[in-house]
Amino acid sequence: MLTFKRFALFAMSPLMMKTAEAESASASVARLGKVLLVMTSHDRYPDRNDGTGLWLAELTHVYDVLTAAGYAVDFVSPKGGAVPLDPRSLGWPHADAAVKARLRDPAFMARLQATRAAADIDPDAYLAIFYTGGHGTMWDFRDNQALKRAAESIYRHGGIVASVCHGAAGLLELEADDGRPLIAGRRVTGFSNLEETLSGVKDQVPYWLQSELEARGARYEKSWLPFGSFVLTDGRIVTGQNPGSSKEVARALLAALPAAHSRQADGQPGLGQDAHENW
Repeated sequence: MLTFKRFALFAMSPLMMKTAEAESASASVARLGKVLLVMTSHDRYPDRNDGTGLWLAELTHVYDVLTAAGYAVDFVSPKGGAVPLDPRSLGWPHADAAVKARLRDPAFMARLQATRAAADIDPDAYLAIFYTGGHGTMWDFRDNQALKRAAESIYRHGGIVASVCHGAAGLLELEADDGRPLIAGRRVTGFSNLEETLSGVKDQVPYWLQSELEARGARYEKSWLPFGSFVLTDGRIVTGQNPGSSKEVARALLAALPAAHSRQADGQPGLGQDAHENW
């Protein structure tokens, strides 16, 4: 009987080890927390036959960086459900090896077909909100009240607001407690007017992102070279200029997350982090 018990324990040990590893991984994610990744639901230009949507690299790079570090991520869009992909982002030269790997990943692609609606999320569950890009965001990020409430709540409770490229459209209407634009006086970046001109769709977009960021009082900065990587971190606002900034802005967000986790764990909003903090 003793020999049988020893054999049974030996046979079960790999399963027990896998279970323990899974529980440990789950606990690690729970300790690190979650990040909300926002993507567009809009798929059309006014007067072009080709569509728009999410610029895929601006999701895949931040997804890979955060999940590799042990953070959980949730996908959300203004409408929920399937997210349109900008067809130009799926081929050469924009789709790198990381993008192609995710295109071949059934689980990842399934998540893009079943995003949560912005109105259904609990902002208290997140350390940060990250607005991905693609021209579609110019239509459905700026005036979405559910996204606005979520971002303002996350920031108010010590979290991070971040964006890349056209995703900065999601920052335009965010307000501080005193009613001023959250980005007023802050160093931010996003797709530049020159890049919009060079992209060939300047006559299709409802506004120019750089001009609107500046109109809201942001201290807009950009790379001297169009489409070059450029990232800014100003307190708890992290922004990347364009698709070429996707990897760098993901790393900048990752670097800022431990402080956000510490503030939320302590129940502190992180006031006084720098001279420009609004909350």
